Amino acid sequence: MPVSLPSRITAEERKQRVSKLCNLMAESGTDAVLLSASTNLRYFTGINWHPSERFLGAIVHADGSIDYVAPHFELDKVSSLISLPGDILTWQEEQNPYAMIARRMGTTGRLALDDQLPMFMYRKLRAELDEDRLPDGGPLTTVLRSRKSVAEIALMSRAKEITLEVHKRAHSYLKEGMLASEVTAFIDAQHRELAGAKSTFCITSFAEDTSLPHGGESDRALKSGDVVLIDTGTQIDGYNSDITRTYVFGEPSDIVRQVWETEKAAQAAAFDAAKLGVPCKSVDAAARAVVEQAGYGPDYTLPGVPHRTGHGIGLDIHEAPNLVRGDDTALDIGMCFSNEPMIVVPGEFGIRLEDHFHMTADGAKWFTQPQASLDDPFVGVAPLTE
Repeated sequence: MPVSLPSRITAEERKQRVSKLCNLMAESGTDAVLLSASTNLRYFTGINWHPSERFLGAIVHADGSIDYVAPHFELDKVSSLISLPGDILTWQEEQNPYAMIARRMGTTGRLALDDQLPMFMYRKLRAELDEDRLPDGGPLTTVLRSRKSVAEIALMSRAKEITLEVHKRAHSYLKEGMLASEVTAFIDAQHRELAGAKSTFCITSFAEDTSLPHGGESDRALKSGDVVLIDTGTQIDGYNSDITRTYVFGEPSDIVRQVWETEKAAQAAAFDAAKLGVPCKSVDAAARAVVEQAGYGPDYTLPGVPHRTGHGIGLDIHEAPNLVRGDDTALDIGMCFSNEPMIVVPGEFGIRLEDHFHMTADGAKWFTQPQASLDDPFVGVAPLTE
């Protein structure tokens, strides 16, 4: 049975989000923002819709009013999903929804576009509205979404607590000869039991497959002495967890132990560097400095760190901003990040320790405590509360 879960995002919080979006529109001279069937639509309106070739979304106007846009045959379903009031503009199958959106904007209005809008939809809009009337809506939505509310933090905290418990159970479940796919299926079942939701993803890697950051294609059987890397997560009300644990099934070799300790030190250095007001890139630099001092790298050279130190997280598993070279975004209260400066030894093994932190008025705070030990990977992990 699922454990207790935090309250879902309320309509009142969504109203506040729309109000903040309107303030940004006023500052930027934007008349409306077009939301496609993306997580932006869910963030502002609560409608969770799988994208398809048919346009479905919403126009949020600078005065706070909302027009929902949907195929006519979806009218009843869309009506049942609306939590913020607004008109519903519908179109029949032979009609052009992009022309309808253009008519709604009039002859001069500037319509900022969802940065998750598919290219083919942009092209159809571009045929109806001049390009200079279609600015990028990403700067308007990202600045709001990157700073999580108390409710969002609570949802992600619980999701991550559940995923950590699933990791702990998976570690106890491992047996020699077990296939990676069996472990993945077990993890999915545990997420469904505890969160009432499936795994959003699961990478289960053994032995040299761990040197591939997103796992190998083979369904490898577990052997004694294999490095085990499991990266998985779930969702609560759309908000994601994403945690990686790496350990050894059996006795670690000296080189695995040395790389694991370097990875742990790099993760700790990244956390210590996460201070309010500093640029995201400085967190990445702190992790890489530890890895390079240990003799790996430099930069993205392997053996070393093949990718960024971390990514933002929320309704999307990967959100802006990122802990990466070149990202000058200043850390601010409410921002949430993964911390995972993976070390890869090509063709042999990879070590990734991934936990997440969020920025508070007092600095960075872990959602889940990092893995304390290679030999006892879940030592000190508190039991999941009901």
